[in-house]
Amino acid sequence: MPAYFSDASFKFLRSLARHNEREWFHAHKAEYDANVRGPFLRLIGDLQPALAAVSPHYRADPKGVGGSLFRIQRDTRFSGDKRPYKEWQGARLFHERHKQVEAPSYYLHLQPGNCFIGSGLWHPQPEALRRIRHFIVDNPGSWQAAAHDKAFRRRYDLDDSEMLVRAPRGFPADFAFAEDLRRKNFVALRAIDDATMTGPRLLKVIEGDLAGLARFTDYLCAALDLEF
Repeated sequence: MPAYFSDASFKFLRSLARHNEREWFHAHKAEYDANVRGPFLRLIGDLQPALAAVSPHYRADPKGVGGSLFRIQRDTRFSGDKRPYKEWQGARLFHERHKQVEAPSYYLHLQPGNCFIGSGLWHPQPEALRRIRHFIVDNPGSWQAAAHDKAFRRRYDLDDSEMLVRAPRGFPADFAFAEDLRRKNFVALRAIDDATMTGPRLLKVIEGDLAGLARFTDYLCAALDLEF
C-alpha cells in the first residue's frame, strides 16, 4: 500500500514554521497541496469504511472545504499571536450530530516530531463537562473499563495538560476516580512516530486506533446522550 505522507510533507511543515508568512505560503502552496493537503484528504477518504465499521454515526469527510480536514489558516482575530498559519495539519472524524450538539471526535495530527491520534472532547463547554463528570460518578465501572483498562492504558494516555487543583465543587473528593473529575479535557491519545506516519502501514495503524479508541469514545457519547 503506498504511503500518504513523505519526508516532503515534514519538510514543508518545517519550512512553514520558519517562514510563517502569507507571501511565503502562497509562493509554496503547490507544495502544500501536493505533500500535505492532498495526501491528508486521500487518507480521510480511505478511512471511511473502517470508521463506519466502528460506528455508523461517525464521518470521515474528505471534502476540501467543510469536511474533516481543518483549515491550516489560524484564526488570529482574538489572539496576540498573529502568525497566519498553523505549523501542523489536523483532521477530525466527527459525529454526525456535531453541528447540533457538542460531541467527541477522533483527531489526527501531522507535525514533525509530534504526530498523534486521539479521541474525545478538547475544552468542552461547562454543561458538557458537568454531564461527563456526573456520568463518571454514576457509572464508575464502565469508566474503569473505558479509560483505565490495562491494555488500553498501555497504548493510550489520558490528556492531563489542564487539571483543576481539586475535585470540582459538588463532587465527592474521596471518589475512586476523583483525579479524572479534575480533568478539563477528556481526551485519550497516542503518539505516532514520524517513520510510521510516512510509511506504507499508516492506514492499517489508524484503522486499529479507531477501534482501539472506540470504547472510550462510546462512553463519552453515552454521557452526552449521543448514539455510537
